[in-house]
Amino acid sequence: MCRLPGVYAPQADTALLAARLRREELRPGMRSLDLCTGTGVLAVLAALRGARATAVDISRAAIAASRLNALLHGCRIRTLRGDLDAPVARERFDLVTVNPPYVPSEDPGAPVRGARRSWDAGTDGRLLLDRVCARAPGLLAPSGVLLLVQSSLSGVAATLDALARGGLRARVVERRTEPFGPVMAARADWFAARGLIPPGAGAEELVVIRACRA
Repeated sequence: MCRLPGVYAPQADTALLAARLRREELRPGMRSLDLCTGTGVLAVLAALRGARATAVDISRAAIAASRLNALLHGCRIRTLRGDLDAPVARERFDLVTVNPPYVPSEDPGAPVRGARRSWDAGTDGRLLLDRVCARAPGLLAPSGVLLLVQSSLSGVAATLDALARGGLRARVVERRTEPFGPVMAARADWFAARGLIPPGAGAEELVVIRACRA
């Protein structure tokens, strides 16, 4: 995938979500939505399997990268710039994929610019996760599926509970333990002080949550 400066590079979380996406049924013409699309890799993957794919991101560079990657892979995706689901608030989708910012940060607010906007998500890592959980039921078609990836540090149980409150049946379908990268390693002492990891730990568990209507 081509990545433009300032766009989040696909990493282990993207790969885990993509692996699950490949196992989902996608019939030609189904409508897919990828929020926080970054390079557009998940939207491109859905489009290559016949979906009518839409990719949304708040970053202009991410939208440009998504368009370029669709062109390079010979597929068509609709790209929309906006805050989370705002550009598609009145639409419904058969599949919604999300790899949101979820890294806990000492800054309680969301960054408005720079690379940190791709991963920082408040002191509990849930600034975007809670919004996704609240909006997911309204984005899904009657038989639609949500696939969401996050870290164990940002409250997996909280995500499952929030989705359940919205009338969705949610469960963890993929798990992978990953060593900390540079961003996480630099915050390891802070994570430990907050009780998010044991002292000296250097890894997180990534999970994919699958949700559909109960």
